Amino acid sequence: MPTIRVPRSGDRVYKNECAFSYDSPNSEGGLYVCMNTFLAFGREHVERHFRKTGQSVYMHLKRHVREKVRGASGGALPKRRNSKIFLDLDTDDDLNSDDYEYEDEAKLVIFPDHYEIALPNIEELPALVTIACDAVLSSKSPYRKQDPDTWESELPVSKYANNLTQLDSGVRIPPSGWKCARCDLRENLWLNLTDGSVLCGKWFFDSSGGNGHALEHYRDTGYPLAVKLGTITPDGADVYSFQEEEPVLDPHLAKHLAHFGIDMLHMHGTENGLWDNDLKPRVSEWEVIQESGTKLKPMYGPGYTGLKNLGNSCYLSSVMQAIFSIPEFQRAYVGNLPRIFDYSPLDPTQDFNTQMTKLGHGLLSGQYSKPPVKSELIEQVMKEEHKPQQNGISPRMFKAFVSKSHPEFSSNRQQDAQEFFLHLVNLVERNRIGSENPSDVFRFLVEERIQCCQTRKVRYTERVDYLMQLPVAMEAATNKDELIAYELTRRDAEANRRPLPELVRAKIPFSACLQAFSEPENVDDFWSSALQAKSAGVKTSRFASFPEYLVVQIKKFTFGLDWVPKKFDVSIDMPDLLDINHLRARGLQPGEEELPDISPPIVIPDDSKDRLMNQLIDPSDVDESSVMQLAEMGFPLEACRKAVYFTGNMGAEVAFNWIIVHMEEPDFAEPLTMPGYGGAASAGASFFGATGLDNQPPEEIVAIITSMGFQRNQAIQALRATNHNLERALDWIFSHPEFEEDSDFVIEMENNANANIISEAKPEGPRVKDGSGMYELFAFISHMGTSTMSGHYVCHIKKEGRWVIYNDHKVCASERPPKDLGYMYFYHRIPS
Repeated sequence: MPTIRVPRSGDRVYKNECAFSYDSPNSEGGLYVCMNTFLAFGREHVERHFRKTGQSVYMHLKRHVREKVRGASGGALPKRRNSKIFLDLDTDDDLNSDDYEYEDEAKLVIFPDHYEIALPNIEELPALVTIACDAVLSSKSPYRKQDPDTWESELPVSKYANNLTQLDSGVRIPPSGWKCARCDLRENLWLNLTDGSVLCGKWFFDSSGGNGHALEHYRDTGYPLAVKLGTITPDGADVYSFQEEEPVLDPHLAKHLAHFGIDMLHMHGTENGLWDNDLKPRVSEWEVIQESGTKLKPMYGPGYTGLKNLGNSCYLSSVMQAIFSIPEFQRAYVGNLPRIFDYSPLDPTQDFNTQMTKLGHGLLSGQYSKPPVKSELIEQVMKEEHKPQQNGISPRMFKAFVSKSHPEFSSNRQQDAQEFFLHLVNLVERNRIGSENPSDVFRFLVEERIQCCQTRKVRYTERVDYLMQLPVAMEAATNKDELIAYELTRRDAEANRRPLPELVRAKIPFSACLQAFSEPENVDDFWSSALQAKSAGVKTSRFASFPEYLVVQIKKFTFGLDWVPKKFDVSIDMPDLLDINHLRARGLQPGEEELPDISPPIVIPDDSKDRLMNQLIDPSDVDESSVMQLAEMGFPLEACRKAVYFTGNMGAEVAFNWIIVHMEEPDFAEPLTMPGYGGAASAGASFFGATGLDNQPPEEIVAIITSMGFQRNQAIQALRATNHNLERALDWIFSHPEFEEDSDFVIEMENNANANIISEAKPEGPRVKDGSGMYELFAFISHMGTSTMSGHYVCHIKKEGRWVIYNDHKVCASERPPKDLGYMYFYHRIPS
């Protein structure tokens, strides 16, 4: 069996999930793990991998679920260790583990004859094969770091937890109204578990502001452990050890909290320190948005599949549910499923289009969203073997791929759904299939009019955007008197440690938010080309084009004076029908005088000029902190990376100047690519605009492609278009079936001395699908919590004439969609 190998350190062994579907060992057909690549495939996809790679040996994994044998009294036999379970799989939540038992089965299957060898089989199998099989079965999940319990399980147990001294000081901690004992801060507060002191934290630990009084208290007293108030739930809390200088676990936390009158088992932590019994029914946004207290009817079938929460992955789930409710995305990925899967690279787990197609098919096929079996049929089925029905899919593989290069999305922390939406659009743009780009439906042009206040001259520019950011016009609240009365009552309740009053939410007219969007805003550090100096300037923004699908973000999140993220808890009467035709750009008006077309000078520090001109950095050494600073200003991530690279890692300010100068270029948001890096052309030539003339791909790579039956000129163009990357070149060939029409042109180009210059034509501008500014609401994403760093996301989508709520894996018909509390709204254009 020459294709079998033993997994090496660093090999990812997939034995829980198919690379093309959400089949697992729990599925009826089980899962096939290739004994060479360690990729896993469901029954309908394993033949494709065999034909494509010639790998013939697979390990078939199957979990059987059976009803437990009953004892003489009718009950199940006593529990005992089950040696027949060896797969690291989630159990079926729909089955009572007291009534059913699991048995795992493994065997080798040799293709194409499907010859089976049961495992273990030490007598008949060579030693190397037995070692390889044992290594596969004992390997850890490649998603271990994404699992919801892993971050907590990786924390060390504090050495002070077992014998922690607690002073009998009579301190009892109230359920709300906390304040630092040494200052007036009411957020980021920590309870010292020795003496019960409540003190503020510091910026360094969990990205919250504070004056560091909790740390000072430790230095004065030596009391080592503290728990963050507002994070206490029945499952645990954030505990920090000052002595050990790291977050830790306290196995005796419930007892330590009870010492101060806190019943951990009845807690539901929130950032503002309130628990469930402090909140009135149907007032908390958690209850309103999730439609708690209402009996919701579950929905099943195509388009009604939920996504399981991996631990703070609800931001991803909500965005992807909305994305795959759009026909253009359905057609681009699920509609092209056979072609995308057939031409996927050798490792489909690392291919964006394959994973998008897999997720889209999982959500839309209905294969993983089936109604429960009738109760009278269950007994009949369970007499032999339970055939589990999977409801909801787990997007582990998708999340692992789309977040692998992002420092925030690859973590287990909560993230901003709006930032993930833009990140996804960026990935769609970079991995488009041929000329088809479904993200075109979101793209629109913004006309920015900047006026110099001193000379009254103007400049009109256009930029690309993918969503409309709408400010919250708090000053336009229609219930100001109620808000003032509520705030006074709330402060009094906190001061006297009484239950808080019923929440009063600011009611903001949508028209006021739209008006705030269209009003002029001051431009910080405006440089007037008419004055050749900094001056006061104002900017107004209008739509130069209207997109097919308009995404509206309500700018609910801001920073307080202490730099702690805050959220506006407001109600906005978002319209079902939206008309923004009055925001159409008009261009230069009669009587307006344009500012001179002069760029501001780029000031380069003297001590850095030599480094910039003579020593370009390696693309892999780009300062990511500067990149993220620029990205947070709203610029495309790839443009920020190029700006930092081309300014020699001299900081965000210098890179910002580069962005201002280059933001109108057609390839502004394209990925940073250095065609000559490490090759014939130098990175320095690329920086100064020169292009290497020798772009002829290596002859041995051309020979490999032509040996597969492709034309030589086709291979050369594919390699040129993909920087001589063999695997990407094959993908390029399959995604450009129209190539033959241009064969004569390519042959002519091959004989050209400057063969690397593909086209002298003027580059086209960004593609937009302009039309009417009339829209209808079809989806919205809501956020619960006080900041983007915490909380939960839920998505509502209008399907077949009714609203449906997607709350992680639960999909139900919505009874009262909270359209006034949304964070991101999705509108589609009404045909005129």
